[in-house]
Amino acid sequence: MRPPVDRLSPFNAVSKRLAAAVGVQRVPTPKLELFVIRGFLTEAECAALIERIDAGRRPSTIADDVGIADFRTSETCDLDRADPVVAEVERRIADLLGLPAGHGEPLQGQRYAPGQEFKAHTDTFEPTGADYYLHCADSGQRTWTAMCYLNDVEEGGATRFKTIGKTVQPERGKLLAWNNLLPDGRPNAATLHQGMKVRRGTKYVLTKWFRELPIAG
Repeated sequence: MRPPVDRLSPFNAVSKRLAAAVGVQRVPTPKLELFVIRGFLTEAECAALIERIDAGRRPSTIADDVGIADFRTSETCDLDRADPVVAEVERRIADLLGLPAGHGEPLQGQRYAPGQEFKAHTDTFEPTGADYYLHCADSGQRTWTAMCYLNDVEEGGATRFKTIGKTVQPERGKLLAWNNLLPDGRPNAATLHQGMKVRRGTKYVLTKWFRELPIAG
């Protein structure tokens, strides 16, 4: 069942807000709403967040795991919302997108060592997948994604949006934001993206997902 249009209104309005913001670039494609914001985080903020990710990292997981061992090989850190640094970044992302903070999943950090990657995927939960109701029963589908690079990478580690032929290179402080849904609420398959293998160095990113409804609990 598709969500009612009024539920989607705040999320469909994000593109207009971003397009009017200073320093925000929209990737020119009709297939999805994808924006780039350079310098969203400062060097000091990035360093502080990297320190926290290194202290709390664990193996990354995926929903609807089909048993492909090397599908996602990064590490993840669940960042503490009570941490003032984390809380401020959460506030700024919600303000940038104009979305209710209560609709946001907790901020996560990811670390990619040489050879690690996240193969092509979308951020939405597959409606026919085994884990769909587990993840979406209370808070609904994922709407917008905000992802910020925390460092420059010596080689590799780009984010590739295969459907539109767009590859974004890691750059400290640069944030990507995209709408995971079509205007009618269906998942947009054109958001398929890949965290490409790091060849040299280490890659750190932040990821923030928003939902249709407030996060339960």
